[in-house]
Amino acid sequence: MCNIKTSLNEAQQSLANTLSLPVAEARIEAQALLSFVLGNVSRAWLITHENDALEAPIHAEFEALLKRRLAGEPIAYILGHREFYGLELSVTPDTLIPRPDTETLVEAALAKNPTNKPCKILDLGTGTGAIALAIASQRPQAKVTAIDQSAEALTVAISNAQKLKISNVSFLQSDWFSALVDTKFDIIVSNPPYIAQGDPHLSQGDLRFEPISALASGQDGLDDIRRIIQHAPEHLKPQGWLMLEHGFDQAERVTTLMQQAGFGDIEHRYDLADITRVTLGRIE
Repeated sequence: MCNIKTSLNEAQQSLANTLSLPVAEARIEAQALLSFVLGNVSRAWLITHENDALEAPIHAEFEALLKRRLAGEPIAYILGHREFYGLELSVTPDTLIPRPDTETLVEAALAKNPTNKPCKILDLGTGTGAIALAIASQRPQAKVTAIDQSAEALTVAISNAQKLKISNVSFLQSDWFSALVDTKFDIIVSNPPYIAQGDPHLSQGDLRFEPISALASGQDGLDDIRRIIQHAPEHLKPQGWLMLEHGFDQAERVTTLMQQAGFGDIEHRYDLADITRVTLGRIE
């Protein structure tokens, strides 16, 4: 019968070797999987109980989850949750996994929405609700509308809002702006699909398991961004802001599209790797 320390060491080595993870990251993932099996015990608990034996059924469950991870399945889908902007969000294969780089978009929106001023904000393609809920949690006076075409994704987002007790977000099923009638916003944010169809990255890593509709957008990856930019002016108040997350090499093209649609005061925001990740513009 294996103990906790041995099981974690073996799992860490397998994760590092098979998935080419740094040792520290492999250790964290191994601990997360075992913590989940043991009822979400803390990392500190695992350390202080490292010599405890694992019962056979527990060890078998841990090995089953480890096998899924070694096959490349994202750990967020295995565990069913992911942290984003300090919020613990449920995730499913119906939703894109929230990523730290997208917090750049949240920061951009918060910077344009003072804490003492009511604001109407639209989140297009909300998925888990990550962006909408993060903004709403920091700006309780804001009224946030979160839209997604997927009914399954909206179910996850609504559940996250209820679990987090965030009440200033409303949810609507819509193909981008199609279900909105005579509604204007101070800020529109979106992390739309922006990967080119046929991009080899779509068949690698976590992306293999995520919904393709939330990732790919036409031959150059900009089809949905074009559509959003084209129709955003109809749904923005005067001097309203449009903010878009995009690919590492798309900032120049997104800037041009915004300028052609009548946006000015174009700004950029950079992600954790100092890559231009968000472009924003104000309607003139």
